[in-house]
Amino acid sequence: MSGLTPELAVVLLNLAIIVFAYGLVYPRVAGSDFQRISICDLGASGLALLTVGLKYWGSGASFNLLFTDVNWFWFTLVSYFVLELPAIFWYFKKYGVKLS
Repeated sequence: MSGLTPELAVVLLNLAIIVFAYGLVYPRVAGSDFQRISICDLGASGLALLTVGLKYWGSGASFNLLFTDVNWFWFTLVSYFVLELPAIFWYFKKYGVKLS
């Protein structure tokens, strides 16, 4: 993704994974089963970490996370979580997911 800052590239990747996961995969694989959603989400967030890690592992690249600079791992993990929150609330409401 030339012309993009590393932060924007990671955010766009995270968004793509979240949209694909919550829009297509989770409804078919997990439905309203919280445990299955959790397992699938570990895979989705792991995919984001793996993809970004393949590019930035060992590079020493620094990512701006609002008030501090962090490495690729923490930027990917924190940005994924923050971007995922609206999708979680939407999905849980739409599919009637219970946390039991």
